[in-house]
Amino acid sequence: MGTSRKTVLLTGIAGSLGQLTARILHRSFNVVGVDRRPWTSRAKDIVHVRLDIRRKGLENVFRKHRPEMVVHLGVMHDPRQSSAEHHTFNVVGTTRLLEHCHRYGVKKVVFLSSANVYGPGGVGSHGFLTEEQPLLGAQHFPELRDLIAVDMLAQGFLWKHPDIETVVLRPVHILGRVRNAPSNYLRLPTVPTLWGFDPMVQVIHEEDVVESIRLALQTSARGVFNVVGPGALPLSMAIDEVGGRRLSLPEPLARPVLERLWRLRLTSFPAPELDHIKYSCLVDGHLAQDALAFVARRTLQDTLRAVHTGL
Repeated sequence: MGTSRKTVLLTGIAGSLGQLTARILHRSFNVVGVDRRPWTSRAKDIVHVRLDIRRKGLENVFRKHRPEMVVHLGVMHDPRQSSAEHHTFNVVGTTRLLEHCHRYGVKKVVFLSSANVYGPGGVGSHGFLTEEQPLLGAQHFPELRDLIAVDMLAQGFLWKHPDIETVVLRPVHILGRVRNAPSNYLRLPTVPTLWGFDPMVQVIHEEDVVESIRLALQTSARGVFNVVGPGALPLSMAIDEVGGRRLSLPEPLARPVLERLWRLRLTSFPAPELDHIKYSCLVDGHLAQDALAFVARRTLQDTLRAVHTGL
């Protein structure tokens, strides 16, 4: 790898978003990726170390490659994994990663969280949640507890180490090639909704999320930033735009049906996610716009259609 460019360590590099991030960042940085999953289609100048971030071998990566920057995407979001596996991978893995960042003189740490940490139904001033709002996402969805815990770890690191530029990004629902809950939901041929509810939703294209990461690396900003897309729209309009067929169900029926289908592994949409199609949760993105000069480039139409086209 060239010596004139800074080195970025990217966790979760083998995931869909990680691969996209690596391809874009390696135009300007030396990229070293860590992931326990394989990635065979990477460019030759991208280093991929197949490693679990909980293992001692992670320190060897820091010692060998001496990254100046770290982007942490390696957070487990699979609700089918056991809570113990979630906790050790997310919380223990992130703790060790941050310890190595401090020990080996990393200058910039970017952590990708999610606006879901606020929880559906939260209301801020003027209806939009700012970065100061409490993180209540685990009240009805326990699987978010670890994500909130990791977000809090990153915030603690931010204040404990003022010499390290730490950035926590909280994007709204990410759409594109990613195999996450909102993209999977909108890909369903028949999309369940709840009678009497049509919440406003915010979405963002995966490439805009990567752009926010790139800007976070290339500026001197530090802090917590909501990252928003090109606007908000009713859920019904989002489903219509992607060509889905809406199936409106009464909540007393929808919840037990989804719970049974989930147990039988006949759906990828867990029942606790119903709150996200019941209540609005809109966040304010002005801080990221001011500090990172971030503005989403993709239109709402492009962003929504990306769940099928990946473009």
